[in-house]
Amino acid sequence: MPSQNSMTRGPLSRRTFLRGAGVAMALPFLDAMRPAFSADDAKAIPRRMIAIETNMGILPQFFFPEKAGRDFELSPYLQKLAANRNDFTVFSGTSHPGVAGAHAAEKCFLTGTPHPERGGFRNGVSLDQYAAELIGNRTRYPSLVLANSNEGSTLSYTRSGAPIPSEKSPKKLFHKLFVQGNPAEVAANVEALKQGRSLLDFVGDQSKRLNRSLSKSDQNRMDQYFTAVRDLEQRLATSESWEYKPKPVVTAKPPEDIDDPKAFVQRTRLFFDVVKLALETDSSRVMSFFIDTTVIHNITHHGNRPEVLAELRGHEEGQFGALGDFLKTLSETKEEGQSLLDRTMVLYGTCMGSANSHSNVNLPALLAGGGFKHGQHLVFDQQNNYPLTNLFVSMLQRLGIETDEFSTGKGTFRGLEMT
Repeated sequence: MPSQNSMTRGPLSRRTFLRGAGVAMALPFLDAMRPAFSADDAKAIPRRMIAIETNMGILPQFFFPEKAGRDFELSPYLQKLAANRNDFTVFSGTSHPGVAGAHAAEKCFLTGTPHPERGGFRNGVSLDQYAAELIGNRTRYPSLVLANSNEGSTLSYTRSGAPIPSEKSPKKLFHKLFVQGNPAEVAANVEALKQGRSLLDFVGDQSKRLNRSLSKSDQNRMDQYFTAVRDLEQRLATSESWEYKPKPVVTAKPPEDIDDPKAFVQRTRLFFDVVKLALETDSSRVMSFFIDTTVIHNITHHGNRPEVLAELRGHEEGQFGALGDFLKTLSETKEEGQSLLDRTMVLYGTCMGSANSHSNVNLPALLAGGGFKHGQHLVFDQQNNYPLTNLFVSMLQRLGIETDEFSTGKGTFRGLEMT
């Protein structure tokens, strides 16, 4: 971390950190950092991407709008994203060519590699890892591979088709981003955090010195960032505290049900909160997030029974509520005069069009943010689906990567234009 004098004499480096014993906090983009860039760097807008998959399908009747184009009415699920209606595009009639096999398709959501149901299947490189190979060196972490799962789930695969282990704990991800040092320092700081201390306590003096050298707008930006860090620390501590509390003893037999959907959504929200900080601090520009909903597998085979559909809809509306809040907070976070959402592509979809029938066509999917002309419903042939991998080509190009194909995608996505 530069001294106070160096901070007041010249522009801040984009890689300025606030440091304490075992703690290094990256800073968000500040106006004070702009002169530090060369003329070419100043023109380069940081583009980011997070790809999210749920693996048990989404009830299509509550996701897809009825009308195509821009003048469509939000479906029940998309109403959860109403605050950012003009910031996303929803697709129907898309799928991955040749990707079948029902649940086997989940490993191909970001690769598009055909025929995962066949023996001897070998996966290809995933969208995020392809991007990380080319732009990952611009950030501390080339990519972040995340999963809301207790199993070995992942969306990310190497060029040789090997699965990349995911981080399954929001708390560990938080520590990875902000706590570093030798083992003794890390252990001491983690224990301090458990006891209610904040990361900001470790860097308090430096943050005060830095703040005195910043403009009023930068001071407000730092205050918003520090508030988000404090709030997230409190939510992580509250979530963790339940692990140490004794559970009540009952004599009744355990019911045969699924995990509490509220707890599932809470964990997803925690991940989204940490992801937002990772994006805001430019710790990584490429992320994948696997949301494992296997716990509700039994009710995805609903047989159109009203009571089961209602239960499943409750789970899925919770997921879209979490997504909606995530998009909203990205849109409210400013970076060099733009919103973080304007600079971040958020892909959200599923590997099955219908879990009830194990269909891998007509995949529910949407893309938010990232600097595209959104606010529309793009409709393609429901029988002869349009390649979703073409969307991946558009996303790669938006990241500044020169390519005209990816996997089975042989061109950019029709109807989706950059701003």
